[in-house]
Amino acid sequence: MITIEASAHIGATHPELSSSGLTRFLNRARVAVGLHGEVDVLLADNSTLRRLNRSFRGKNKPTDVLSFPTPAEIGYAHAGDLAISLEMAARHATTYGHTLRDEVRILLLHGLLHLAGEDHETDDGEMATREAALRRELRLPTTLIERVAKPNRSSLKPNNKARKAVKPRRATQPTKPKPGRSA
Repeated sequence: MITIEASAHIGATHPELSSSGLTRFLNRARVAVGLHGEVDVLLADNSTLRRLNRSFRGKNKPTDVLSFPTPAEIGYAHAGDLAISLEMAARHATTYGHTLRDEVRILLLHGLLHLAGEDHETDDGEMATREAALRRELRLPTTLIERVAKPNRSSLKPNNKARKAVKPRRATQPTKPKPGRSA
């Protein structure tokens, strides 16, 4: 189920973010990723994502997507939950020259891969490779990991040094953050 939080007013002004259309994409992407079980998605504002990020990861800043995997014992019925900041999604869509709908879909795919156990922060590029293949299969523009690894020309300063890219973040099970894990 996809829930658009009332405070995330951006969803109300963008008809391409219909709950039914995003749910159809979510189900296609879930099958492509190989996830069993339902996934609930919250589309919210930056303050909600900041609160969730602080509560579950100990990071007091908003992020674009958070993934909350379900314990294995019930994973067959419910794969987990995702939370997406529509404010950040809108900013990324403008920066990368595609629609808000496509950006939300990119974030959904990225979050689903995390629910499936993938982690670009600790692997040797496997998640990036898989996300790129699924992006092509699902007809999506550039993925999150590719954008962080290879900023486009519009994200370069005049001196050609890349601006600090916003790295996608993943929430783990509701536990205290691991000490020493870099942001």
